[in-house]
Amino acid sequence: MTATAEDITNGTVTGSTSANPVLRVPPASPAAAAAYFGASLAFHADVSDVAAALAAGGDPRFVVLDSRSTASWDQGHIPGAVHLPTALIAEQAERLLDKSVPVVTYCWGPGCNGGARAALALAELGFQVKEMLGGFEYWAREGFAFETWQGRENRAADPLTAPVDADDCGC
Repeated sequence: MTATAEDITNGTVTGSTSANPVLRVPPASPAAAAAYFGASLAFHADVSDVAAALAAGGDPRFVVLDSRSTASWDQGHIPGAVHLPTALIAEQAERLLDKSVPVVTYCWGPGCNGGARAALALAELGFQVKEMLGGFEYWAREGFAFETWQGRENRAADPLTAPVDADDCGC
């Protein structure tokens, strides 16, 4: 049996092994997809959006938190970020952060869940929190300035992660 678009939309496609591997499990209903992706945006921030908000000047109405070790922080971090390793959040967060200001956490990159662990620790303490997708890796790969123990650096944007010669990726 070949699944039709109507079968997929109605969720009547079964787990046939001959089905297209992408559609072996049918897509969620539009309502379920809207709920999921809406929730995802409530939990995550994009590197470019964080950079744009910080570059706009004035109060971005959030604080950026680097949850990595001191050695990692020294290698490079987002200018203006607060350094608070995840292991110290329970002990120091309430002294360093204001619960009325949302916190955007980050760690190394998409292969690291340290930003999510930091976000969880902060949420458990009553902070409003989002995780920055891509972490420090994508901050640097998209060509945004960062600070190291030696000073400020900027690398050329990686054309696989950011548009070449454009201010906006159009997402």
